Amino acid sequence: MPSVRQFSATVLATLLLSLSTLPLAAQSSEPEALQAVRAAVDSEMQANLTDTSIWTYQDHEIVPGKDAAYITIETRQGTLRHMIELNGQPLSPSEAQAETQRIDDYVHDPAAQARARKDGERDDARATEMLKLLPAAFLWSITSETPELLTLDFKPNPGFEPPDMQARVMGTMSGQMVISRDGNRIRTLHGQLTKNILIGFGILAKLYKGGTFDVERRQVGGGHWQITETHVHISGHALLFKSIGQQEDEVKTAWEPSLDNTLEEAAHTLEAQPSDPLARISHLHTPHGNLRVQ
Repeated sequence: MPSVRQFSATVLATLLLSLSTLPLAAQSSEPEALQAVRAAVDSEMQANLTDTSIWTYQDHEIVPGKDAAYITIETRQGTLRHMIELNGQPLSPSEAQAETQRIDDYVHDPAAQARARKDGERDDARATEMLKLLPAAFLWSITSETPELLTLDFKPNPGFEPPDMQARVMGTMSGQMVISRDGNRIRTLHGQLTKNILIGFGILAKLYKGGTFDVERRQVGGGHWQITETHVHISGHALLFKSIGQQEDEVKTAWEPSLDNTLEEAAHTLEAQPSDPLARISHLHTPHGNLRVQ
């Protein structure tokens, strides 16, 4: 799958919110910090072009009113996600049957698959554009260095001129970015809203100062990087951008390369799992191989 999804639209929409109205001043990034950010963006862009790896993993997601665990299988045709627990409990027989039916319906629905691909392509394009704007949208400075990691602070760049409405949302976050020196890959993004955000005088969106996001990325095997944790806690409302104002915690573990090339193969793998959720996690690809629990 395109690794640009490592920077999901949700994460970037949270990061790129609204152009700051601070008065313009002669401010600039530290040259070494800006160089590091540009190198990291170049590395991520190159990975987006070359990384076609697909994966299986366990996904634990908490959103308002729902705490669910899934087994996710990526394929060359798309992704299947099978719920195995809901609100801390295994699915009932009827819930499990409904989940199996939902997956079967999707596997045999070309129109739904086409919509999912279109949505994914659109999200990828948005994420790529926002990634390119990181060096210009913020002012960067180095806060600490080790042989393995480089930690940078960022704050809104009052001189940034957004090229479009999407880029206009770039600016009221400040925070830190950690870059892995091994490959110049972005390891951590942490940000906080420094002021209330109003879009369309608060009619289209109103997000409140103090909201935070945290994204953790790690190597999951073979030098491939993926998002392993996402924590978004922003209060407010957004009429047009549904993914901006939200409360979400997501942790992905037990990564292994996917052995399924088609959705049908992935559905078969999911159906062949044991009924016990823990057994499902530890024997995801029976008989192909076990999914390691981390």
